[in-house]
Amino acid sequence: MTSLPFFQVDAFADRPLTGNPAAVMPLDKWLDDTLMQAIAAENNLSETAFTVPSERDDADYDLRWFTPAAEVELCGHATLAAGHVLIHSDPVRFATQSGILTVGRREDVLQLDLPAASLNEVREPELCRALGLPDSAVWLAKGCNDAAIIELPDEAAVRAVQPDFAALKRIHRMAVVTARGKQHDIASRVFVPYVGIDEDPVTGSAHAALTPYWLERLGRTEFIALQASARTGVLHCRLEGDRVVLGGHCHTVIVGQFQF
Repeated sequence: MTSLPFFQVDAFADRPLTGNPAAVMPLDKWLDDTLMQAIAAENNLSETAFTVPSERDDADYDLRWFTPAAEVELCGHATLAAGHVLIHSDPVRFATQSGILTVGRREDVLQLDLPAASLNEVREPELCRALGLPDSAVWLAKGCNDAAIIELPDEAAVRAVQPDFAALKRIHRMAVVTARGKQHDIASRVFVPYVGIDEDPVTGSAHAALTPYWLERLGRTEFIALQASARTGVLHCRLEGDRVVLGGHCHTVIVGQFQF
């Protein structure tokens, strides 16, 4: 029987049992891709993060992310969770499909540094229809799991969205609905059925697109974002050149061994 270390971490969570849970599994060497996908399906969390010590000079670990259905190109909350598990004093650097991602500390807050998305305005009536929304402008972010941002009038409208998940599953988009917030600067919800996640609790990669989108409209250098899922999550967002820095708290809720 093989035994692997296992951590379940609530990321972007002000307290345990909120935010977005991720599995973190530090490895000595990569497992077969099919096995890692099966483990992620067994964990049945939005993402399982696998790490191995890196042989690169500019990284401490290589990092890959799997949903229960597929490997993805970028996952913010699972990267923050992996940093929470592996950081000691200095920032920890991860080599990923999306380049070098760094997790460091600023007082008691963990900070994730990741590439800012480049946004283009498009029309995607099929996506809007699947979300139950009228056809409107969609801001598409390449390189952030194909995030597609749709701005709504207010936070109440964001909370009221009821997608047709069967229709949305056929569309290769991470659908992001957003608006100015009530108690926070902005609010959003994120839907990714095409990778097996109907609604994601808190989504770092979406905020790599939401940060440049909203900073331009808010006229601010940084802001606080609420992801208004059932679990809720809070992210401190700022732009530094062509990088987005997302701050949040993590709480380890399970430590054990994965056996197979």
